[in-house]
Amino acid sequence: MSRSARPSSNSIDLAVVSSIGSANRTAETAEQSNTLVVVHTVEGKILSMHWPQATDCGNLTEDDCYVDQSIESLFGPVAIVPYMEHVRQVVEQQAPKEFQCVVRCGQQPVGFDFVLSPLPAKSAPTEPASTDGLQVDRDTAEDLAATALNAAGVVGVGRRIVPQPIQITATSSISDNGGSSYYALLASVASSIRKTLDLKTIWQQTVNGLGRLLTLDRCLVCDYSQAMQTITVVAEYYQPSLHPCLGKTFELSAKSDFLDTLQNLEPVISDFEQSGGELPYTVLTIATCYRQEPNSILVLQQPPRQPWQPFEIDLIRELTDQVGTAIAHAKLFSESEAITRELRTKSRALRQTNSELTRKHQELEEAKRQAEEASRRKSEFLANTSHELRTPLNGMIGFLRLVLDDMADDEEEQLEFIQESHNSAIHLLNLINDVLDIAKIEANKMELEFSAVSLQELIEEIEKSQRTHIENRGLEFNIVLPATLDEIKLYSNYQRLKQVLLNLVSNANKFTHEGSITIVAEIKPQPFEFDEQMWPGLVKISVADTGIGVSLEKQDRLFQTFSQVDSTRTRQYEGTGLGLAISQRLVEAMGGTVKFVSMGEGLGATVTFTTVLYQEPVMELGAT
Repeated sequence: MSRSARPSSNSIDLAVVSSIGSANRTAETAEQSNTLVVVHTVEGKILSMHWPQATDCGNLTEDDCYVDQSIESLFGPVAIVPYMEHVRQVVEQQAPKEFQCVVRCGQQPVGFDFVLSPLPAKSAPTEPASTDGLQVDRDTAEDLAATALNAAGVVGVGRRIVPQPIQITATSSISDNGGSSYYALLASVASSIRKTLDLKTIWQQTVNGLGRLLTLDRCLVCDYSQAMQTITVVAEYYQPSLHPCLGKTFELSAKSDFLDTLQNLEPVISDFEQSGGELPYTVLTIATCYRQEPNSILVLQQPPRQPWQPFEIDLIRELTDQVGTAIAHAKLFSESEAITRELRTKSRALRQTNSELTRKHQELEEAKRQAEEASRRKSEFLANTSHELRTPLNGMIGFLRLVLDDMADDEEEQLEFIQESHNSAIHLLNLINDVLDIAKIEANKMELEFSAVSLQELIEEIEKSQRTHIENRGLEFNIVLPATLDEIKLYSNYQRLKQVLLNLVSNANKFTHEGSITIVAEIKPQPFEFDEQMWPGLVKISVADTGIGVSLEKQDRLFQTFSQVDSTRTRQYEGTGLGLAISQRLVEAMGGTVKFVSMGEGLGATVTFTTVLYQEPVMELGAT
């Protein structure tokens, strides 16, 4: 079946027929069905093609149009670069050339014994000359000649190789048909290598393919480092009786065969004698290249006394060109991936750095805002405190001046002046104590000594000092303690605990105009660690009032140092506004916590704090 269009002209350039026929003498019809005939230009553009069995391969159809298509896109030599080099040599030397070629047929490589002849420009003999080789029928030759008339190019005639079973022994040589089969199988190895960009896979597929294909004793791929002038075994195939070499590194200065093949880019065959009188073996060393630059070395070791055949070396050389290209592409891909990963890592690091800088900037902004707010609060606090300090001091001075000037009408009024002066002095002392306490707390110089404290004794002292004053204002004062058979002991500092409780009760009394003030104590038995010891539990003490309360949005300012919920309220009710802040710091220093609860303005307030239980008391029957 001819796949070229028959021209209408009856003139046929029989010189073309002669160049085709000169390559062969006789052939059977069945053999011709295995024959590929192609005429193409030096650049590879097809002028005509005849291949009867192409439809069996699945990549061509009856309706294919060949003219003006390239050989690479149509029947596609697997090794296009060596093929085009053969074309160049045939055109330059104007002489036929025989070689083996593998083309793509569907997904399978097909091997050919190929004869490439120069295409003459004018007619010559009327009958085709014949030599050893291939023959095509006259009609086909006439078609090809008419199509290729006066064109500069080549005529290629190939006979399809039918692979034969390969049997190799240590002493047998490879037959011609076996070599042809090798060519097709080698093309299959090359095809699998081109399908991946993983460097380790390429290395391993190369040694496995060559080792099994050529039944080698050993096959190595050695990566070449031009900078270090070393080679390292990165993949290997070897017979079980041999020792592995994977990972070994060699200095090039000590390996002359490796150095020769790298410098000359030509195969080097070396014979090595074995110890113990064993037969010598032969090693083929060949470099893989990309753009004439070596990137690895293949080391192939034949079994003893099995020489390398020339066609085997040629086939391996053709494979190494493709392996070198695959290795170069894989390394470029690996470097690209490494750069991408590095860029991603740097990008993530940059984003993290930017995020960290943004966070630190926000922290600095927040610290600046807090510092400015603290400065403002301190200024406001000093203004209010200076007023609070002057008020009792002026009262003291005023009442004492009345006594000194003998302005009292009688002794009773004089005693009243002295009592008011004394009250002002006590108030002034409390203010100064608050300021000193908060100063110690801010400087972390508050020192506390802990001991067993009686809760009943503490409550009794608070009641003794506060009940009369509270009830004189028309308020109820209630105290609720747990029902126990023995005394409730706390682990705390008596004076500071008393100061906290007095602060809370005084605040409740100050901000409550009607209703009641209630102290409630509850035992919370639970193991609790404080001061490097375990204690049986906590005691929760609450001071609740029915006073003016605090709005929900202002409650977060209650425990801030130098912060007051409302400076006008402070002036109205007197005080520094440090009571809750000092109480919170003292309670936390004694192992407890403080909480403030108010449902809003006018709804009263409850302040709760906890302190460490020294020993668990015996509860009365039915008490909770």
